[in-house]
Amino acid sequence: MTAPLAADIGDKENDVNTKALMVASTVVLGLAGVAASFAPAEILAGLGVPVMAPFPVIIQLLGASYLGFAMANWTAKDNMIGGIYARPLSIGNFMHFMVGALALLKSAVAGGSGMPVVIAAIASAVFAVMFGYLVFVGGPAGKEA
Repeated sequence: MTAPLAADIGDKENDVNTKALMVASTVVLGLAGVAASFAPAEILAGLGVPVMAPFPVIIQLLGASYLGFAMANWTAKDNMIGGIYARPLSIGNFMHFMVGALALLKSAVAGGSGMPVVIAAIASAVFAVMFGYLVFVGGPAGKEA
């Protein structure tokens, strides 16, 4: 498999379906955000972390940031994204998912994290690759919004 040529970027075959990607990331981040906002004690208990200050508030703040990203992705889902289009949003998503995937992978490799962390690491890595493609390789060049 070869990398797409510059002339192929914007070709429907080579483009990531940005609307599907934005909706999928909205759903994942939205569900995680709602869970973290309204059930921080349960999340901490499920991870085996003591439910004591300031951990619940930190989890709620994490949930708020997930909800913020979810809303930004939802409102941008119909826009052209990738390459130079909506670059701040695609770079923000790429960095969030890449750094998150690396942190979760490190935790999973260290052991004792459990299957939820492994699943979250895989999901974050998939989103990181897709947003990385949009930022660094392809985009909607020449494609109608």
